[in-house]
Amino acid sequence: MSTADERLDELEAQSIYIFREAFARMKRMALLWSLGKDSNVMIWLARKAFLGHVPFPVMHVDTGKKFREMYQFRDHYAVEWGLDLRVEPCPPLETIDPTLPPATRSAARKTEGLKLALEKFGFDAVVAGIRRDEEATRAKERVFSPRGLEGDWNVREQPPEFWDHFNATLPAGAHLRVHPILHWTELDIWAYTRREGIPVIPLYFSQGGKRYRSLGDQDITFPVASDAATIDEILAELATTKVPERSGRAMDHEAEDSFERLRVAGYL
Repeated sequence: MSTADERLDELEAQSIYIFREAFARMKRMALLWSLGKDSNVMIWLARKAFLGHVPFPVMHVDTGKKFREMYQFRDHYAVEWGLDLRVEPCPPLETIDPTLPPATRSAARKTEGLKLALEKFGFDAVVAGIRRDEEATRAKERVFSPRGLEGDWNVREQPPEFWDHFNATLPAGAHLRVHPILHWTELDIWAYTRREGIPVIPLYFSQGGKRYRSLGDQDITFPVASDAATIDEILAELATTKVPERSGRAMDHEAEDSFERLRVAGYL
């Protein structure tokens, strides 16, 4: 077995352990499906963790502005993978904090949509596919990350996590964010996707010299220059590129504190 395969096996085992720990300790859990590469890997891992079946709802908090290919992917694989899919809408832009920059304000609709969904279904834990290497604010996260009564995140009061001991104790009305792939990198995601044969949305592959490295709402997400048209070519590109993964996300180019404001308010 190669060193690369050993690393992927270790990552997989750790993520499966996190899924099983969360499911055993929380009363009502859901997995958030953004339809992108990371959350597709998460669903794959959840199916492995529970013998081919995801035993909790999979929820898409839908802004209504995703790419057509993303909706096609969702509708097809929700059936093929036998998911208990819940599609929950986001509130209109007019209800969102007008002091936020335009793209950040648009993205904040997901935060409010998630809050409404949590209230509707009473979930005490949601599984999210964020990674520490994606963005500086996410690097401060925990695997089991408690949220306040309003879904807010207090980075200064995150519990310590030593030797895979996770704190799942919550005050009444609060919820837990569970991050099974927090320790993965973008390279890991693509290497695992290749090894496992996980389906991929075509937008990730180069068309006309451009491809999407990160997928979000169609009006605030843009492709980057790239000739990588296969997973092998994506892996080769990532090994040398200096371009940030989220460089195609409009809100990452707005005010310096935009993303942190979102996360403190409950963004993923």
